[in-house]
Amino acid sequence: MFGVGGPELLIICVVALIVIGPKKLPELLRSLGKGVAEFKRVGNDVKSTLDEEVSKAETEARKREVDEELARRRTEKANQEADAAEAAAENAKIAAASAKADLEKVQSGSEPEAGSTPESAEQSAPETAKNKA
Repeated sequence: MFGVGGPELLIICVVALIVIGPKKLPELLRSLGKGVAEFKRVGNDVKSTLDEEVSKAETEARKREVDEELARRRTEKANQEADAAEAAAENAKIAAASAKADLEKVQSGSEPEAGSTPESAEQSAPETAKNKA
């Protein structure tokens, strides 16, 4: 402690006893002890306050990271759903165009193409049976 060993501390105590006197030395040491205890308490309060602030900052940083990851995942999911909806819409357009072409061919009296969609083939099958009868 401050480079003061046992012999040095004994010399300081003897000098203090001679200078201050035996009656006031216990009172002075008591006051000195209270002051040191007060400094320790204040130091511990500052340390605990700093620890709490660091903990709050770390918690906020973790929360922000989690929120960013959650937002990223939601955006990714929404993009996937939008892509799936676009693909479904494109497939519906293709099916509608194929059905329209098959309908136009049936109305004009010709058979639909063999490569047409199964739905159009099912629709044209009863009509073909009616035409043959």
